[in-house]
Amino acid sequence: MPSFKIDLSTAVVFVATAPEPKMANKKTGEQAVDRETNAPLATVGLLVSDEGEGNLYQVTVPETGLPEGLAPGMPVSVTGLKARDWENEFNGQKRHGIAFRAVALTTGA
Repeated sequence: MPSFKIDLSTAVVFVATAPEPKMANKKTGEQAVDRETNAPLATVGLLVSDEGEGNLYQVTVPETGLPEGLAPGMPVSVTGLKARDWENEFNGQKRHGIAFRAVALTTGA
């Protein structure tokens, strides 16, 4: 499925929830990894405010793209944010949504 770049050039972005490992299999505890680099993946809640509107997004980021000490309330810059729609069927029920993925987050100095 195609992915779409998201322009955050006029947005203000804050960490809403600290990074947590993204699980490939919650039952076994297997952590998801990037298919290209094999880097472990994490999920971070980001509050994006732009043009008077704020939205909370759960964004997947390789752990190698996360600065140490990332905590709620910190302003961050997002590199390479993309959105991709998804759909699957689980136990006979169709589910769908939008997944958000970024290359890296950086904190201001």
